[in-house]
Amino acid sequence: MVFTQLRSFHAVAENNGFTAAANALNVTQPTITTQVKELEDRYGVELLIRRGRRVELTETGIALFDISRRIMKLNDEAEELLTNSGKLMTGELRVAAVGPFHATEMIARFLAKYPAIKVGMLLGNSDQTLQRILDLESDVGILAHVVDDPRIYTVPYNRHEVVVFINADHPWFSRDSISIAELADQPLILREVGSTTRRSLERAAKIAEVAINPFIEIGSREGVWKAVEQGLGVGVVADFEFVSHPRLKTIHIADAEVSTEYRLACLMERRHSPKIEAFIEIAEAR
Repeated sequence: MVFTQLRSFHAVAENNGFTAAANALNVTQPTITTQVKELEDRYGVELLIRRGRRVELTETGIALFDISRRIMKLNDEAEELLTNSGKLMTGELRVAAVGPFHATEMIARFLAKYPAIKVGMLLGNSDQTLQRILDLESDVGILAHVVDDPRIYTVPYNRHEVVVFINADHPWFSRDSISIAELADQPLILREVGSTTRRSLERAAKIAEVAINPFIEIGSREGVWKAVEQGLGVGVVADFEFVSHPRLKTIHIADAEVSTEYRLACLMERRHSPKIEAFIEIAEAR
């Protein structure tokens, strides 16, 4: 297989058409068409279904596109390495994170050493962050749980306690701790399925044989915080993420280990990328 043929196929798949692919690669459309056709003929496969100016990937095309994304990413990293002579003078680092707290701290230290690198950040829950790494949407991720996946390389960063928090009208406001069993009868305001704090609470509740059911599910930390402030129920948050407020208070869960373990993650095959290695090295040197 000729690399230019694969690159042309990848450009068509990524840009949803031959004209857009030609513009992206700065070549003529007939060149793109010829190279993709040669690739299909060489292996006797159909990769693309032409529908006017747009294309659809066949099953084989979808599988090849998944591989070509990785190849093109590695090709870009090789280009960066050779161009910069390993000095990280240019390029882009895309960070996915479960929250802004650790991520912004890491990025600030990274940019202090590599100010010419462009950094982008995407926020989401742990499941979304992991998927962004797998889909090559992000170079490195900041997760809050251990990942049992041979495709993913992780290193530990920090561990934090998960606490509940309430507003001043709640009967628990004068208390410093509760048992996990007491949460069974409370209206819980939880993040969506896939969030780290919810996963940690549910895991601890399962060990303690306590039934945990959300009263309201909200897809953001800010939304949970606001709902608790309004007295709608009891929230759950990692201790360092709690936003102080005179009418809100955190309470320790005394009889259960509820915690999140923050880890830096990347694809196993990309762990030696210069920019990823640099980011992890700086983060670990805190």
